[in-house]
Amino acid sequence: MVYLDVSKIAKKWRVSERSVRNYCNNGRVPGAKLEGGAWLIPETVMKPERMKADLKHPTTLLEILREEDRYKVSGGIYHKIQIELTYNSNHIEGSKLTHDQTRYIFETNTIDAENYVLNVDDIIETANHFKCIDMIIDNATYKLTEKFIKELHFTLKYGTSDSRKDWFNVGEYKKLPNEVGGKETASPETVEQKIKDLLKSYNQKNKHTLEEIIDFHYRFEMIHPFQDGNGRVGRLIMFKECLKNNIAPFIIDDSLKMYYYRGLSEWNNEKGYLLDTCLAAQDKFKQYLEYFKVPYEKIQSN
Repeated sequence: MVYLDVSKIAKKWRVSERSVRNYCNNGRVPGAKLEGGAWLIPETVMKPERMKADLKHPTTLLEILREEDRYKVSGGIYHKIQIELTYNSNHIEGSKLTHDQTRYIFETNTIDAENYVLNVDDIIETANHFKCIDMIIDNATYKLTEKFIKELHFTLKYGTSDSRKDWFNVGEYKKLPNEVGGKETASPETVEQKIKDLLKSYNQKNKHTLEEIIDFHYRFEMIHPFQDGNGRVGRLIMFKECLKNNIAPFIIDDSLKMYYYRGLSEWNNEKGYLLDTCLAAQDKFKQYLEYFKVPYEKIQSN
């Protein structure tokens, strides 16, 4: 394949060199590769079509995420969320991948493993979690269903060592009893009905407050419907429901891990612990929105 540099492509497309670089940086030029700090572009590639006018000025975070995902925009809020939510949610559950390794998997589909012993499941679950985030963005406006929750779990655990265990039941409810934080959870025989009841109660309303979303999360985690992966699926659902209800979402980062666990443990006695933890995480997320100039004045905190 013959490659041309930015200046030659700019003349061919009749645009500025800056425009060509922007196309490349945003992932809109198939086959373009970065070598020595310079873009090399296949000679036969066509100039990307201009974005439709109605997509240039999205008015909500969800619209921006969908647009950036669609056009594979690099370095924006979608990019940030993929890395931060995946790294922190997996890290809370014991993943040993570093933040840089997580970012590298997302950006290059490779990993720097020099002087590291890596767990293959950590790598697979990281790549799978990126797909789960796309799922919650694509399905943000739809009501929660058992089918969707199971699809999230299947996507997260697909291809892992757990998926090769008959008893693990990837994408389906647990077969064996389990605990969370030393507390008993719903027995395998009662999980299906408890999830149905939880969804029925939650879906009676079309709009939910932040506290109601967190309450759903608590109840979901206490049921603990899957053999493993409940925390990550639950946090993905919270993010989805914030997008659906036009509430500023949040990412529970590793520094909040113990406060988050305490909040879940004490929810029935004192809701303030978990609420304060989520609000602190929301404040940090708003800093991301401000940096990327995402309009969020219409997004309610609760």
